[in-house]
Amino acid sequence: MNNNLSVLETRKKSTITRLTKNSKIIKTIIEAINEKKGENIVSLDLRKIPEAVADFFIICEANNPTLLKAVADEIEFLVKDKCGEAAYKHEGRQAQQWILIDYVNVVVHVMLPETRKFYQLEEMWSDAVSAEHTN
Repeated sequence: MNNNLSVLETRKKSTITRLTKNSKIIKTIIEAINEKKGENIVSLDLRKIPEAVADFFIICEANNPTLLKAVADEIEFLVKDKCGEAAYKHEGRQAQQWILIDYVNVVVHVMLPETRKFYQLEEMWSDAVSAEHTN
């Protein structure tokens, strides 16, 4: 088996906690993004998409690498503080263009505007129900 795919075997969506768009972790993530002035916040409800690796994606922008890190740090801090959950994994802190924070059922994407425009996650997951979140 390809080693790159083996991580998918160990990362299974939890069926114990069924999330909704009003779940505490989602509200806390959005609060953290707003607290640090992240912008263009969109949540994608992936629950009805069989091949999705999570129930929800939350995508936002930060205008520079310093703000990108600050938003990601605030998300991890507030989710740990208010929900008692540590991230399963996070990636991208070195490159500082796109930080991914994985809470298994919720995956957060904090991106620079150019990176977000290039990867077009909302288009890739266009079958998902999306919602914009403003302050």
